[in-house]
Amino acid sequence: MRSEDRRLWRELELGFGGGTKFRVTRHLIQNHKEAFTKYGLVKATGLKTDVVESQLETLLKINWVRQYPFTPATYQINLENEVVKQVLDLFQKLRYVRRET
Repeated sequence: MRSEDRRLWRELELGFGGGTKFRVTRHLIQNHKEAFTKYGLVKATGLKTDVVESQLETLLKINWVRQYPFTPATYQINLENEVVKQVLDLFQKLRYVRRET
């Protein structure tokens, strides 16, 4: 496997997170026009604050999420990131597949 391919798969692994951490990424992508506080993400995902904080840190590092400097800070999926655009496209396509079955 090429080094570039390995980097992409590693980014996807980090972005999606393992187990319940995926809920944060999924919620942000499904609601890509909105920004959320940590508290809003905790309420929406049912995860503990430390889990949400950890996943947001990861998503910020790989540039999948933008942090806005409000009080409190808000977070929104970064649609300028090419990988995120493709993931959003996949989510939208999967929504239609689900309706057809």
